[in-house]
Order: sequence, then structure tokens, then C-alpha cells
Amino acid sequence: MSFILTISLSIAAYSIAVLGTFMLTGMNGLFSLGQAAFMGLGAYVSAIMVVNYNLPFALAVLIAILVAMGLAVLVGFATLRIRQDFFALATFGFGQAVTGLMTEMVNVTGGAMGFSNIPRLTTPTLAFTSLAVAIFFVWGFRKSHFGKDSLAIRSNELAAKVEGIDVFKHKLTVFVLSAAFAAYAGVLMAFHTRYVEPAMYGWIASVTWIIIVFFGGRDSLTGTVLGSIILLAAPEALRFTTAWRTLIYCVLILVIINLRPRGLFGTWELSLRPILNLFKPKKHQEVQ
Repeated sequence: MSFILTISLSIAAYSIAVLGTFMLTGMNGLFSLGQAAFMGLGAYVSAIMVVNYNLPFALAVLIAILVAMGLAVLVGFATLRIRQDFFALATFGFGQAVTGLMTEMVNVTGGAMGFSNIPRLTTPTLAFTSLAVAIFFVWGFRKSHFGKDSLAIRSNELAAKVEGIDVFKHKLTVFVLSAAFAAYAGVLMAFHTRYVEPAMYGWIASVTWIIIVFFGGRDSLTGTVLGSIILLAAPEALRFTTAWRTLIYCVLILVIINLRPRGLFGTWELSLRPILNLFKPKKHQEVQ
């Protein structure tokens, strides 16, 4: 597999996790510092099911996503009724607990040495099709009545309650969906890199996804997708500047955030309408 294709598959997988963060943070205004833990759950559970128990890949994927969603329900019930800043701290603690368990359960996960010998089952077709489906799902979610209620909650939670929106149910639903996105992204990465370790799923990854959402523009799905591509590809594109790439990467983010407070793409969305209009037959006006 070529280097460019390898990086592209990684970007596609991580972009799915970022889309989950877009729904949670960009649309609902919730900051979770434990999203990467759900990615780790998806990766470890699916890999262990396939390698140790010889389960079919599709069944292992389903189990991994259900485990992540079930845990998200438990965490959501315990944390979503508290203030947003405390929610961030609570999810940070959750993420640290999950990575800690991954490290300590040596007999199951391999501990700090990681879990290897995972078959490479993530194909380019699977990765890119999954990303396309995820984008379409989030686009439909954002256009739906439920998505509009989410934006109302982000803007003014109290006003949303007065309008009759079940804020807790809304937040819990989005939190569980974002966990499913992260878990599936973890599955794709595990069966692409063929190796997982706890350090890959710490709070830094969760923060990175939040940064990407704000970098591209939290009011723009297009910005989130393109922001993912830009920021996830940047470290590899700057590989030739080994000593400077981290600094260049940080400066790039700071410049965009300062010059474009609403993100690189603001509220702009890519539209296919101008392209489709080119193929429409033109109506000729009758000459009177």
C-alpha cells in the first residue's frame, strides 16, 4: 500500500471521529475530553473479538459500537445534567479511566505494549465509503428538526427548555451518536494499522478533534471535513521539517483562529447546485 493511500485511509478514519465531535461540540456546544476513549473501545473490542475469538469482522464491529454506545449512555446519565465545564472535567476523568484500564489489563489488551497481529481488513473502499456515509448522515442530521433543536440548545439552553425541547434527552442522544462515530473510527484504524496501544486514545486526541472543529468552523460541516483533511495531513506534509513541524502546525492554527474567529470556512457550505444547474436544459424565451 502506497504512503499516500496509507495516510488517506488514516485521515478518512479520523475524520469520522471528528464528525462525531462536530455533532457534539459544533452543534450542541458540549466539550467532551473523553471522545478518544470511545475510539479506543471500538479499536480494542473489535480487535480482541476478531483475533482472540475469531468472530466475523462485521459482528465484531457491531459489538464494538454497541459497547461504546452502552457506555456512553451510562456516562451521559451521570454527567449531562451538570454544568458544561464540569461535564468536560467528568469526561476527561472517564477518558483517563478507560486508558488506565487498557494499560492495566495486560492479559487482555497487552497493556502498555499494545495489541498487535490484527488483520488488515480496512480497505480503501470501506474507509472512503464509510466517510461518505458519515458525512451524509451528519448533513441530514443537521438539516433535520432534531438538528435544529440541537443548535437551539447550543445558542440558549434555557430558551430551548422554555420552547419545550427535552434538553437532557437531546444531549444524551447526540453524545451516544458521537461515541458510535468515534468507536467506528477506532475500528477502521485498528484494522488499518494492525496495532493499537492505550497512548493513542488519550485526552490529547479528543482536544485535537475539538480544535479541528473550531479551525474549520463549527457552523460549517464543509469546514469540519476540509479542516480535518488540512490539519490531519499537515504533520505528514511537514515531515521534511522534522525540527519545526510542530511549531509550524501550531502557528497555522493560531493564525487561522485569530484572523478567522468563526473558523477557516465560517458558515460556508459546499453546494452542488451550481454544478447541477450546468446540466439543466436552458429554457429559451419565445420571441414575440
